[in-house]
Amino acid sequence: MKDVMELLEGTDLEQIENNIFRGQSHDVGSPHIFGGQILAQALHAAICTVPEDRIAHSFHGYFILPGDLTKPVIFEVERIRDGGSFTTRRIVAIQNGKAIFNSSASFQLRQDGLSHQIEIPKDVTAPENLLDDRIIAENYADYIPKSLRKFLEIPRPIEFRPVEIFDYFKPESLPPFRNVWMRARGKMDDNISNHQKVLAYASDYNLLSTSILPHQHEVNMPQLQMASLDHAMWFHREFRADEWLLYAIDSPSASNARGFTRGNFFKQDGTLVASVVQEGLIRKRRKK
Repeated sequence: MKDVMELLEGTDLEQIENNIFRGQSHDVGSPHIFGGQILAQALHAAICTVPEDRIAHSFHGYFILPGDLTKPVIFEVERIRDGGSFTTRRIVAIQNGKAIFNSSASFQLRQDGLSHQIEIPKDVTAPENLLDDRIIAENYADYIPKSLRKFLEIPRPIEFRPVEIFDYFKPESLPPFRNVWMRARGKMDDNISNHQKVLAYASDYNLLSTSILPHQHEVNMPQLQMASLDHAMWFHREFRADEWLLYAIDSPSASNARGFTRGNFFKQDGTLVASVVQEGLIRKRRKK
């Protein structure tokens, strides 16, 4: 997928029964369905069952089994509650009769209330002065293992510009922090739900890999088995996914073959628009 319109079309769903939807998969260079695709499609399935005057404010999910790229995914939505201010949905993604992803989403009427936020990280280089990560990958092409090359070089509907340029193939321990500017490729309409779906899709990039940074002197990424285990997301304020957002990521902990990571999305003016938390599997690949 080369732009955001292809992303929205590729993550669209076919309704096959009340509260039941079918989605197709796309290849991002990984052996299984990309977690961001499942996140975006599950959120979309819930949105299809909610009144238009309510927007998503939180989304929580567990990745249960790897998804098969060659088969469609069925999404079943359970209408848990339709309240005066909040609407709750449960979503299960199914392949081959088994749940591969289980999630819940909550929607809210727009309301006024108290407001505060943390500050955007200081002294972060502006996106206009940074390189697209695909250009960076091209510069390192001769040093990137074949197992990672397709994932880094395949066209993506999201443009990422990392602030800190990390060399994952040198044994150098680094603090578990990183900042990445991102925006959708192409112009989007004003439908906030579309912008939320795109951000949900993009939020699975660059997150878990941050937990590897302090351990690069012990093991490098090609030696690791990595997979998202769970993912939670909160939408604080409205935004546009086709405008630059800073993804500020940190990893407070890694233990028991799991990496724990957090991320905040800021507009260029410093407005905090969304937050993410994820835990994922990180362990050395077993020798065959």
